[in-house]
Amino acid sequence: MLQLMGKLRVYAYRAATDMRKSFNGLRVLVRQELGENPLSGDLFLFLNCLTDQAKLRKK
Repeated sequence: MLQLMGKLRVYAYRAATDMRKSFNGLRVLVRQELGENPLSGDLFLFLNCLTDQAKLRKK
């Protein structure tokens, strides 16, 4: 369950993501591809190629 408080930014990674990646692997995508800080408190959304699976990363 996510509790939304204050100002929350949501970033969607638009390329298909390998869902076998760990959250550490997704953190690398956030830093290198999105140019954002994965520890910022923002929400990062990743989808697989069929868009039937998703992973959210919030720290």
